[in-house]
Amino acid sequence: MDLSELRLNYTKAGLVESEVDPDPLRQFEVWFNQAVSAGLLEPNAMTVATADASGQPNARTVLLKALDTAGFVFYTNYDSRKGHEIEQNAKVALLFYWGELERQVRIAGMAARVSERDSDEYFHSRPIGHQLGAWASHQSSTIDSREALEESLSAAAVRFASRPVPRPPHWGGFRVTPHAIEFWQGRPNRLHDRLEYVRSADGWRMRRLAP
Repeated sequence: MDLSELRLNYTKAGLVESEVDPDPLRQFEVWFNQAVSAGLLEPNAMTVATADASGQPNARTVLLKALDTAGFVFYTNYDSRKGHEIEQNAKVALLFYWGELERQVRIAGMAARVSERDSDEYFHSRPIGHQLGAWASHQSSTIDSREALEESLSAAAVRFASRPVPRPPHWGGFRVTPHAIEFWQGRPNRLHDRLEYVRSADGWRMRRLAP
């Protein structure tokens, strides 16, 4: 396979300053709702990039579970690799890629834990199997086998068979409060549209970036 020949010419839409919301979080909602309406598979899937103590970046895909005026919320195991890295360095980046719409959104911000109440409410809204899985998996740790993981899940099911599953103390949400959000729309001849919002003392300011 000749990878150099894999390319598309993007033609679906444009992105101009006069047609976007001055608030990037509201503009994100517009694009997100369009991704949902288009029937994209898991439009709330986003890459979360962190860095370890040596500066080595790590990236993985998680699911956006809430959006409010303060930022973007996802849930995870606080004892996971990403959890430890966020605790050491709260600077993170998010990336949404909606290929069918020839769009992506890049977000830079600071992550902080959501309230225990918010974590409790979301945890108890999850399917019971997901709740048990949060107890069964010591995320990012080395395990002996798939069978050992299944045994851990079975043990959790027995442990909580007669009562509601409590939220593990090591499991909860992070909210990423953005200081920069970039909207990227593919255009012909690689002359893509890029509008970046940067937070300032008096609100958001928008600028166009070269593709």
